[in-house]
Amino acid sequence: MKIIFSKKCLEFKIAGHPESPERLSRCFEYLSAKKFNILEPSICREEDILLVHSNKLLEEVKGNSFFDPDTPNPDNIFEYASLSAGAAILASEIAIKEGKSFSLMRPPGHHAGKDRLGGFCYFNNIAIAVERLRLKNKKVAIIDFDCHHGNGTQDIFLGRDGVLYLSLHQVPLYPGTGLTSERNCLNFTLAPGTEEPAYLDCFQEGLKHVEEFKPQILAVSAGFDTYRRDPLGGIKLETSTYRKIGKLIAQFKKPTFAVLEGGYSKNIAVCLFEFLSGLGISNSG
Repeated sequence: MKIIFSKKCLEFKIAGHPESPERLSRCFEYLSAKKFNILEPSICREEDILLVHSNKLLEEVKGNSFFDPDTPNPDNIFEYASLSAGAAILASEIAIKEGKSFSLMRPPGHHAGKDRLGGFCYFNNIAIAVERLRLKNKKVAIIDFDCHHGNGTQDIFLGRDGVLYLSLHQVPLYPGTGLTSERNCLNFTLAPGTEEPAYLDCFQEGLKHVEEFKPQILAVSAGFDTYRRDPLGGIKLETSTYRKIGKLIAQFKKPTFAVLEGGYSKNIAVCLFEFLSGLGISNSG
């Protein structure tokens, strides 16, 4: 059971930006001390990016020719974003062979849609990995527990056969989408201040739809900005809540891969470890 990580994703930084290398270095150091098995990813192919994104977006990221107030364009961002997408692909491949895996990479991805980036995201890592599976006739359910709605993931998969998208997210909050469910995209909204009991009730209600869908594989957009002390969210989960979330997902007994999205508090490493423990990823070997 593998954690996918490359120190290369720590190389870029924008002063004062919350999507910082420190949030991942904390996680890497914490999991390394726990003896997790770390595997290095490879950059994904442009053909894989183009499965879910337009050539226009690809060229904009490649040429640093975009502007978004939340999503900076540091040097070599195309390489970093392609490596993060490649890690998600590797995580999906490992999950099929070995059961479970986690991609611990940045930049995140679930706000990147077909034609546009945003929200710290350049390419939609989990969508690229899921679309490769879908094209192999795999039925995939995406479970997104980031505090923010994955508007990019919904944009890509709305109406596509073989994929169910479930998102639990705070409203009101960026990006202001996901207010209602649409077709195969199920959106469960949560008020600021929601605590563990109400959150888990909502989560279990959402998982009933996943069970009815009967997926072959689970893909998880894992955001830890629902933690009570996260500076960018208003949900009030405890670190221990993520173990419970992991256990609920593990009950499906399906190949499962997870990809890091948000999470900006100093306790992100503990939140992540709790989730992995609940999911059942071993730290031996």
